[in-house]
Amino acid sequence: MWRAGFRCRVQYVVPGLPRRKVDIAFTRQKVAVQVDGCFWHGCPQHCVPPTRNPDWWKWKIARNQARDRDTDEKLAALGWDVVRVWEHEPIDTAFAQVVARLVGPA
Repeated sequence: MWRAGFRCRVQYVVPGLPRRKVDIAFTRQKVAVQVDGCFWHGCPQHCVPPTRNPDWWKWKIARNQARDRDTDEKLAALGWDVVRVWEHEPIDTAFAQVVARLVGPA
């Protein structure tokens, strides 16, 4: 992103929520990029919960997903546009999604 001329901040604290962070924040454009790990955020393609203590892991991943939705809602209420990408997505696909939000409709 930086090489393409887009200035951003990494691990940006969500205003009003000091324990939550935006992975990549474009503060001028108010675009927040969250890169979700397949395991921790329950990717439908790649998440394979552990077989030991499955009920706890199901609860844990569901809780992470609920927190993600809550963070998205809080950011939207503050005027931010949130882009979520999975860690397994090709970098050019993720980059294109982010750039589309940064520059807006042509």
